[in-house]
Amino acid sequence: MMIAAPDSVWMAQALRLAERGLYTTSPNPRVGCVLVRDGIVVGEGWHERAGEPHAEIHALRAAGDAARGATAYVTLEPCSHHGRTPPCADALIAAGVGRVVVAIQDPNPQVSGQGVEKLRSAGIVVENGLMEAAARELNIGFFSRMTRGTPWVRSKIAASMDGRTSLANGESKWITGTAARQDVQHWRARSCVVLTGIGTVLADDPQLNVREPATARQPLRAVMDNGLRLPPNARLLQENGVMVYTATQDTQKIAALEQAGASVVVLPDASGQLDAAAVLHNLAAQGCNEVLVEAGSKLNGALLKQGLVDELVLYLAPQLLGDMAHGMARLGELTSLDKRINLEWQDVRHVGKDLRIVARVKKG
Repeated sequence: MMIAAPDSVWMAQALRLAERGLYTTSPNPRVGCVLVRDGIVVGEGWHERAGEPHAEIHALRAAGDAARGATAYVTLEPCSHHGRTPPCADALIAAGVGRVVVAIQDPNPQVSGQGVEKLRSAGIVVENGLMEAAARELNIGFFSRMTRGTPWVRSKIAASMDGRTSLANGESKWITGTAARQDVQHWRARSCVVLTGIGTVLADDPQLNVREPATARQPLRAVMDNGLRLPPNARLLQENGVMVYTATQDTQKIAALEQAGASVVVLPDASGQLDAAAVLHNLAAQGCNEVLVEAGSKLNGALLKQGLVDELVLYLAPQLLGDMAHGMARLGELTSLDKRINLEWQDVRHVGKDLRIVARVKKG
């Protein structure tokens, strides 16, 4: 017999289950569920990929009749609407669970609060808000897309201790070590899209795909290319799933890139330049929750100045590259400190010989 554990222990287990879908659930949120009866886990599950059963369904199937009278610990409010799968709230009611503990309310307007209300109307005791912060972090991109209409934007930067990302002649391979470069693969794998600028493509001809860990879902790759300079033979175009955002209406260039397999979207702003905010809204409309920016100082600077970056993932190598090397972000001259971009530390740790710093942009 297992010893009965407090609610927070079971919810922590549900969160660990939800993390198993870190690379695969897009555009859906990552969700875990644990069913406990008389202090014993009788069923558990997690959402694995869109279109397949949700976490609650996996847990209920595992539990069978033992679900009756059990407590369900769910990391996100059970859905109440018919999407690609039936409502999980209905399934919990039909199974006869006696209590549901929810980490956080679903921000999706189709669900928000309605799943909890449906459960309570059926006589089920519902408690909401246990380990809410951890549940929100796990699905920070989904919450961003649902509440702001834009994805969560991370900018990955590899730099020296003096903040330089490449030499003046463009040489940058490699500033950071093998462990840091492998770590970046995990950020790519959890992202819905890897976004770069045309300057990076022309300089490095990257593929921007996930090579490890093994994952069945590759992120979209997107290029911000104001004048459509992307060559149709770029390595990026050797795999499907490439978006090219531009401000130009050049039909010949568009046709050539589409022939090479790219999807071209024309989004000029009022001045005729590519509208970066519109790019993010377009990605959100395609169901993208998290965007990983892997670009040079020009695009990083433009996105930061427009307030479009939420988080920096900065790898710092123990070396100095000097004044003439290129910096992290082209922000121009600041004439007063009140124009600076302020950050909040989230995490600092060693990754191999380098430091990895995660910092969030303070807004407002």
